[in-house]
Amino acid sequence: MSSPHNPNQNHLLAALPAAEFGPLAAHLELVPMPLGEILYEPDGALLHAYFPTTAIVSLHYVMESGASAETAAVGNEGVVGISLFMGGDTTPSSAVVHTAGHGYRLESRLLKQAFTQAGVMQRLLLRYTQALIAQMAQTAACNRHHTVEQQLCRWLLVTLDRGPSRELIMTQELVASMLGVRREGITEAAGKLQNAGFIRYRRGHITVLERSGLESRACECYAVVKKELSRLLADLQQREGYCQTDPGAAVWTTGRVSSDTAAAAPSLGKAR
Repeated sequence: MSSPHNPNQNHLLAALPAAEFGPLAAHLELVPMPLGEILYEPDGALLHAYFPTTAIVSLHYVMESGASAETAAVGNEGVVGISLFMGGDTTPSSAVVHTAGHGYRLESRLLKQAFTQAGVMQRLLLRYTQALIAQMAQTAACNRHHTVEQQLCRWLLVTLDRGPSRELIMTQELVASMLGVRREGITEAAGKLQNAGFIRYRRGHITVLERSGLESRACECYAVVKKELSRLLADLQQREGYCQTDPGAAVWTTGRVSSDTAAAAPSLGKAR
């Protein structure tokens, strides 16, 4: 019986040519990512990079007062741990799983080694990092200028894009923490969306009934970030022999990898 988990469920890993994915494959470790798990804390050493497949990770800052706000979400389109290959090794933010699922982790030294080989992996990671920076910048503007209802619609759409289900296990307290707003604001906004027939909310669960309704109420930030991610990664294709069975789950479209960047990469060292 085949496993329901596969590294190719992460779109960055799926876009690697066989010559680069092969040496990595033996070192990718499937790990459960339960709700609330902290992958790294502020200024802590990052021992692994994480490639989510069905889990979604929140990158967020916690203030001295205890207040917090999400700066970006990472799901099956990306990787958690960009500071590893950008040269910083640590970050003042934290990474917490906000939608339970699975992912693959890779030792930090192996990710750095793959990055320095200057193949498709490097190109993918740099492009993805630019897309992540765009998401962070747009989120900051959104939190400052748009209503709680618009922010909630954006956040729900981003989560839908990165998850396998329309039902989200999510309390209003957690959503409020992610958006950096009061719980009462989320209660009011969710009530409006439920009355409109766009979502159904019961304690700890949000079910999206009409995605188009959320899109009509969301601000422009959702479309801006999604378009930028698609633009940056549009010329990359999934590895031959792998087929995305749920095209609606993909956040970015795929195209061609140029022949010069698809050259074979040297093998990685064995994991310790």
